[in-house]
Amino acid sequence: MAGALSNGSGHAPEDSGHTPDGSGHASGESGHVSERSGRGAAFFDLDKTLMAGSSGIFFARAAYESGMISRRRLARDAYENFRFRLLGSTDDRADDVRKRVGEMIAGVRVRDLERLSPRVLAGVLPRLYPEMLERAYAHQDAGMPVYILTAASQEMADLLARVLAFDGGIGSRSEVIDGRYTGRPAGPFNYREGKVLAMQEVAGRDGVDLDASCAYSDSESDLPMLRAVGHAVVVNPDMALRRIALQEGWEILELDQLARRLKLLAVGGAVVAVAALAPAPARERVRGLARPRRSADNGREP
Repeated sequence: MAGALSNGSGHAPEDSGHTPDGSGHASGESGHVSERSGRGAAFFDLDKTLMAGSSGIFFARAAYESGMISRRRLARDAYENFRFRLLGSTDDRADDVRKRVGEMIAGVRVRDLERLSPRVLAGVLPRLYPEMLERAYAHQDAGMPVYILTAASQEMADLLARVLAFDGGIGSRSEVIDGRYTGRPAGPFNYREGKVLAMQEVAGRDGVDLDASCAYSDSESDLPMLRAVGHAVVVNPDMALRRIALQEGWEILELDQLARRLKLLAVGGAVVAVAALAPAPARERVRGLARPRRSADNGREP
């Protein structure tokens, strides 16, 4: 969707090491950027990083309630949100989402989408991670501007940046002619290397030193964004990003308890399915894997 980049500059916090209390399990570096020249900024991905799940489902729900999309389309978007929360994003699915959003908004007045904002915020705001807001505000208080950097629409990025008192929002822009969306992009897709282009635009315009900056994200698709800064933090990482973060010694934050429970349920369901198909002796062994182990002497879980 359409929009413009917001302004801001600042310096990375010295000796902050900010892992605010209650921010989830962390491993790797302490979280501060020190002894760097220039002014840093903090860039936060939105979906699964600043908030639980995807912001797109709340846009889809508001669009359905206003008559812009069908119930079938809403159901598909709800499924995609569930899958995204459990497994993360892929390039093909990201491209598909962008295409479907472009088709949906083609011919729609900008004002009509703006009027969806209260409904979208009603869904998104309760799902923001307090721990991530605490980190963002700690960066701001230390003199760093804070940006939302997302593949979602520029309107979504701008809206949340204003409400959260961030310094700017950077999203994917869509072409507008005569007050209506054409359904065509108005710039690079803010995804993978597209995010780095946006960061470089901010750096060149505002004198931000990316080596003194921080970036937060959940997905391997944001690896270019994370490597573009001096300090990377991964939040609720997908399997590929977790592996890379461990290799790089990056800080890891685990905040999405629901996703972890869903994965455990999926593993448990797979064990039960294997047990049902196995011969009787093997079935008992497989089922034993799904049951808690108990102490032989007192019958309690060890």
